[in-house]
Amino acid sequence: MMQQAQQMQERLQKQMADMRVEATAGGGMVSVTVSGHKQVLAIKLDPEVVSKDDVEMLQDLIVAAIADAHRKVDEAIAGQMQGLMGGLKMPGLT
Repeated sequence: MMQQAQQMQERLQKQMADMRVEATAGGGMVSVTVSGHKQVLAIKLDPEVVSKDDVEMLQDLIVAAIADAHRKVDEAIAGQMQGLMGGLKMPGLT
């Protein structure tokens, strides 16, 4: 059983490393790509959102896009965990 658990953990770690999640904010004005380990890999900005007069809004949009990407990673990992465990529900994992 321990060997099975270790194999499941290794599979999940590989899936997380290979995972790429994209999220947007401001109607697509800011786009962020993160890995399954929640590392920011890319940020794309629509040129229209870049204004020296409203830097604070741009900062807020970047933070919102990153937060959304992290939420999507959490959801994807939870789904993969359920798949690996055959639908078995465990408190704290869903």
